[in-house]
Amino acid sequence: MVERLDLGLQIPWAAVFLPDGTAVISERDSRLLKAVRDGRSSTIGEVPGVVPGGEGGLLGLALSPSFSSDNLLYFYFTAERDNRIARAVLRADGDGKFAIGSPEVIFTGIPKASTHNGGRIRFGPDGLLYVGTGDSQRREQPQDPNALGGKILRLTPEGRPAPGNPFGNAVYSLGHRNVQGLAWDSEGRFWASEFGPDVNDELNLILPGANYGWPQVTGAPHRDGFRDAKVVWPSTAESSPSGLEIVGATAYLGALRGQRLWTVPLEGEEAGNPVAYFTREYGRIRDVIKAPDGRFWLLTNNENPDFVLVLTPSE
Repeated sequence: MVERLDLGLQIPWAAVFLPDGTAVISERDSRLLKAVRDGRSSTIGEVPGVVPGGEGGLLGLALSPSFSSDNLLYFYFTAERDNRIARAVLRADGDGKFAIGSPEVIFTGIPKASTHNGGRIRFGPDGLLYVGTGDSQRREQPQDPNALGGKILRLTPEGRPAPGNPFGNAVYSLGHRNVQGLAWDSEGRFWASEFGPDVNDELNLILPGANYGWPQVTGAPHRDGFRDAKVVWPSTAESSPSGLEIVGATAYLGALRGQRLWTVPLEGEEAGNPVAYFTREYGRIRDVIKAPDGRFWLLTNNENPDFVLVLTPSE
């Protein structure tokens, strides 16, 4: 079953669910955080310091693993000179409305540009914060283990490089073009979705210290020194995979240019053939999130205004 929530959203980019079932959604260009409860939307507030432009703005969200005690919401955003990560206390008042405290910036210096800003953040099973960045049109960055562009980063909740990172800094994996989705399967394997240039969008199995090839290679060319993608979409017109969610042994990816939902069966460290749903029915799909009630929320983009699709899985 598909339910459409017409909430008047403007380019929603990410969503997280609070323990009480409230969804918190970021809007890229408006700088606003929105709360959605019982099918109704309200504005939490504007995040200071966000400078929208092109693909930049208020992007990824993540809840602290200790949210029930610290009430911390993390967000990735484009500032005046860089992309950065901040966190702030999010609290509900007695009337069910939410307010956000003053943000604490915990990580800076991720390169920005009009495109390829990355932006997805997510806490892993190890309690550490993983960050997908883009190459920010600086093609020398992804292969440089000391640069922050074109990477997946791994940080402590305080924003420091995580102990045990492969290069002794914040970098966890390299050779990425523009990481857009991060998720773990039921066995704890780490997967990421990534935009190709005009060919070879990717779903990758992420390993610490591994090199995924950009800009030297894309897709799965079997070149020494580079990790092949597990799924390759030869045409970005069919995919441009953005948000990623994994439930059990199935990956769910929202497609922007492809305007559809992709599902991919995962088989250990390998992936099967993608299957498309809702092709060009609802426009660009920016994110896919599993809600606490087991349903999936899909965020549309560029529908003016945007809406949420709520999917109830078939039994």
